[in-house]
Amino acid sequence: MSAEAADPGAPLRRRSRPRIDLRRLGRVALRGPVSRDRLPDAISHVAEAHRAHHPDADLTILRRAYVLAESSHRGQMRKSGEPYITHPLAVTLILAELGAETTTLTASLLHDTVEDTEVTLDQVKEQFGDEVCYLVDGVTKLEKVDYGAAAEPETFRKMLVATGNDVRVMSIKLADRLHNMRTLGVMRPEKQARIAKVTRDVLIPLAERLGVQALKTELEDLVFAILHPEEYEETRALIAAATGPDDPLETIADNVTHTLRDAGISAEVLIRPRHFVSVHRVRRKRGELRGTDFGRLLVLVGEDADCYAVLGELHTCFTPVISEFKDFIAAPKFNLYQSLHTAVVGPEGAVAEVLIRTHRMHKVAEAGVVALGNPYAQDPAAAPQTEPSDERADPTRPGWLSRLLDWQESATDPDTFWTTLRDDLAQDREITVFRTDGGTLGLPAGASCVDAAYAQYGDLAHTAIGARVNGRLATLSTVLSDGDTVQPLLAQDTASGPSPDWLDHARTPAARIAITGWFSDHPDQAKPDPETADTTGPGAQGEPSPEREAPVGTAPARGRSGPRSKGVVVEGPDAPVRLAGCCTPVPPDELTGFVVRGGAVTVHRRECPAVAAMQEIGRAPVGARWEDGEGRESDAGCRVTLVAESFGRPRLLADLTEAIATADAAIVSATVEPPSEQRVRHTYTLRLPDAAGLPGLMRAMRDVAGVYDVSRAQHPAPTG
Repeated sequence: MSAEAADPGAPLRRRSRPRIDLRRLGRVALRGPVSRDRLPDAISHVAEAHRAHHPDADLTILRRAYVLAESSHRGQMRKSGEPYITHPLAVTLILAELGAETTTLTASLLHDTVEDTEVTLDQVKEQFGDEVCYLVDGVTKLEKVDYGAAAEPETFRKMLVATGNDVRVMSIKLADRLHNMRTLGVMRPEKQARIAKVTRDVLIPLAERLGVQALKTELEDLVFAILHPEEYEETRALIAAATGPDDPLETIADNVTHTLRDAGISAEVLIRPRHFVSVHRVRRKRGELRGTDFGRLLVLVGEDADCYAVLGELHTCFTPVISEFKDFIAAPKFNLYQSLHTAVVGPEGAVAEVLIRTHRMHKVAEAGVVALGNPYAQDPAAAPQTEPSDERADPTRPGWLSRLLDWQESATDPDTFWTTLRDDLAQDREITVFRTDGGTLGLPAGASCVDAAYAQYGDLAHTAIGARVNGRLATLSTVLSDGDTVQPLLAQDTASGPSPDWLDHARTPAARIAITGWFSDHPDQAKPDPETADTTGPGAQGEPSPEREAPVGTAPARGRSGPRSKGVVVEGPDAPVRLAGCCTPVPPDELTGFVVRGGAVTVHRRECPAVAAMQEIGRAPVGARWEDGEGRESDAGCRVTLVAESFGRPRLLADLTEAIATADAAIVSATVEPPSEQRVRHTYTLRLPDAAGLPGLMRAMRDVAGVYDVSRAQHPAPTG
């Protein structure tokens, strides 16, 4: 099955096996099984595809599975009018073309028998063994999906539980969904749209995580055709118009073939047409499409070293586009994908993208975990286990499915699970960070030391006080990069708990669910309501992330008097006003505001990084100013957050606090980061009786011996 062209009308450069004729197979299926000496005609396509990947496979069990499936489903019809047996046959053919092993194909033929017929799991176990029974039971537990909003969370929770124990269960489910999507035209348009949206939001990202690109790309095209029919037709027309004898990719492919042959490198050079969604994405990115944008060159070689030899020849004999080079062989993607990506300039300036991989890499790129065969089978050469275990090791990037299984058990509320699942699947890039004990952690891009702490220590991370990143002390909010070495630091006091602002830095479901759960168990220390919380101190929430803000276009508000908004006036009708904790504005700072969730207005200093971040995502600023002309807050005073940078020395903290007290300022909260290279950072949230005293306070703090800078806090703007 081609991963690049989901539509039978799409232009193909490489002939593939024709699709199964469901109506013809339906007629064959109705005639029932044939003699025991040969396979039934209805599964001859499956047998042919299976033998192409597994020449020595014993097909006897497939024949017996078909006989049971055909007899149990006999008389049942699909909504499209075909006999029901055509559905498990089509699903099994999809998996056979991907290279699934015999056990998976057997379970695929039987995947609906226990749910929809009188066949029991005991019968399956008796006739086909424990492994097939295990897979059929896993698929059966997913139940038929009710696409109502209330049913989705619990249904996909069960799906993940089953997948976490055996990825072949999900392989069967994905193939099942692909065939259902192919035949979705018999349903009402509104039901088509509901199914397509769930497929887009959950199943396609799961297919990506499991590396099954062949299923993912076709599902993407089918969803695209249902949810965006006009854009789909435009893309189809563009692809059809680009099909012709003068394909610039053909010329470049010939040149590459001759170059590699002259260099003595044995390689197969193919043209891989882009699927519809890929063409659509390129068009949105570049505007007008070039002739080479409708496909890519695929170079297949025998060994890993040959991949780099091909890369060297291409970069020597052609002009490379260096910015397009990516090495997914040295650093594979989290879904097993390995390949070299580059781009070269061909004749007349045509730029062609090139993928370089071995035949084995190509098989895994197409089929992902399906290409692993039975990933849970014991290696005969491996040492036997000393103790039996029911745990099945995750054959994909270590820990991915295990992590999902862990946090879904922690999320007792189905809606919380559903929201967290979708957020996690939306993370399309993963980083790897190293532990000091030599292990690794797989985290989503943008993850912080908070996420690393919970990924490594679980609930013990509640006591985290900081981290070392690449040997240097760092705060828990520090965002990690691919390849960093991280060591979370835990306090000795096991009774301590997380800080409320950790939720602003947590990106992983495990961290967010654990932190939320701790505050649920400790309501007296629960996170303040974001609409009423004091956002002026360090460690306070400050400006919510962009995705938590009110929608663009929400009406601006006029501030009303309150403990943290007195003296601030914003444009528009009455609404609560907050001073942002990220920049702690005080008179006579110039102000600007943004409407946040609930209609409140958060006011920032104009130079605050959060202001630029809000404007970049299209948020309209709200005018804000201090209430009186002199910028005084004589009744309530003013809060401000100051950061003092200093060299470490004895009595430094005492001298700083004395200088603050002498300036008649009250310390609301203070943090002192661990020394780094003899430098210490102090962060103080202070209350002054009058904003006019701020310059004098900062001068007094700078005069303390060892202090080389004092500045207003400028926390980075949060990112979504």
